[in-house]
Amino acid sequence: MIEQERIGLYIHSLDSNLPEKLSIIEKEALKDEVPIIKKSTQGLLRFLVRSKKPMRILEVGCAVGFSALLMCEYMPENGHITTIEKVPQRIAKAKENFAIANRNSQITLLSGDATDILKDLVTQKKEYDMIFMDAAKGQYLNFFEDIYNLLCLDGLLVSDNVLQDGDIIESRYAIEKRNRTIHRRMRDYLYLLTHHEELDTIILPIGDGVTLSTRIRKDI
Repeated sequence: MIEQERIGLYIHSLDSNLPEKLSIIEKEALKDEVPIIKKSTQGLLRFLVRSKKPMRILEVGCAVGFSALLMCEYMPENGHITTIEKVPQRIAKAKENFAIANRNSQITLLSGDATDILKDLVTQKKEYDMIFMDAAKGQYLNFFEDIYNLLCLDGLLVSDNVLQDGDIIESRYAIEKRNRTIHRRMRDYLYLLTHHEELDTIILPIGDGVTLSTRIRKDI
């Protein structure tokens, strides 16, 4: 059995360094206890964006803009990211970080509740080559219908933090009562992704768990 913590540290030691501006944002976010993607998830996201070369990326859950800026580093030069955030303090910080990184022309930040914004994007008939879900875990299931409608054929949906620090495998009775609703919703979300006729999904035990779902034709 591989010792996961030790092997994780070894893998992280092999990762290339972040660009300086991103490294500063990461350190500030960690100091201020703002949730950002874990090191292993950063490497996965970098690889996916480089290999998939998405022109239109949608991010649900911007926080201070770290992951949007990370994706921006590796997407095609004329690609564009639309990101959603509702917390005013994080919106202000994200806008500041985008300006400092000189990425305002490549990133559009939509301020407000993702439930409303996603429905509006569907109404506008927007389509995205890649969607990164990194919002409140209890809302993933509620977002799914709109997210699916926004994902183009062969598009990639990346959902972060799906294993809930390992709690996802526990019986609901082993979960603190206040966390049972989120636990149930995430289990339902994972079942939906893995059993949907028009999605091909894999679950990866990277970071706090990541799913990769590709939209496929129903007859395939």
